[in-house]
Amino acid sequence: MRIGITGTYSSGKTLTSLMLSHYFGMPRTEARTMREILPEAAPGKDLHQCTSPELIQMIVVRHTERVLHESVLSSGFVSDGCSLQEWIYGSVRVKYGINPNQSVSLKPGESVEKNAELVYFEQIMVELGKAFKRHVKRSFDLFIHLPNELPLAKDGHRPVNELFRSASDLLLKETFAELAIPYHIVGGTLEERAHRIASLLDLRPVVPIAEAISLAQKQYSHLIM
Repeated sequence: MRIGITGTYSSGKTLTSLMLSHYFGMPRTEARTMREILPEAAPGKDLHQCTSPELIQMIVVRHTERVLHESVLSSGFVSDGCSLQEWIYGSVRVKYGINPNQSVSLKPGESVEKNAELVYFEQIMVELGKAFKRHVKRSFDLFIHLPNELPLAKDGHRPVNELFRSASDLLLKETFAELAIPYHIVGGTLEERAHRIASLLDLRPVVPIAEAISLAQKQYSHLIM
């Protein structure tokens, strides 16, 4: 079974996917984070300083890494996110600007004015979206979607806000429906998520839940987010 753990920023994808990998004894796949790719894509810059071409480069790099890792584990895996999220990350920036931190005063339903850069960036994201959707449709059986029930991390690295996060979440669920890929919304604590997913997918745990959570938390503490 090829399972994607989806959700937007600070929804708990990484920790949940780590826990599920241990709990069910499934291989886990991911791509490097934007923060990890940034030094080679735009040396000396923070994410909020990146231009649209630099963002496109990082989006394509993450997608490429996902394709490579998923193809090796084609018989089954649990994935921390999917390529739809790279596409959505870029697509929602069309609405809130290349640096969404500069549009925090927008009200729900409002968007920034599209200048020439944003118009071209939007066209690029539309075309990339076509390829990313085809890949995801072929590569996943279903998704476990985590709701926005946790506070947005104020880590100073991700130039996103609550409007950006909500818009990303909505577009992701709309795209699941467009692609006719089954998904289940699962929230709660790590233990509650694990038990609910086991029930939904009829999966049998291979280690106690407390052990799976402990192992996941230990791994998570060493990651660069």
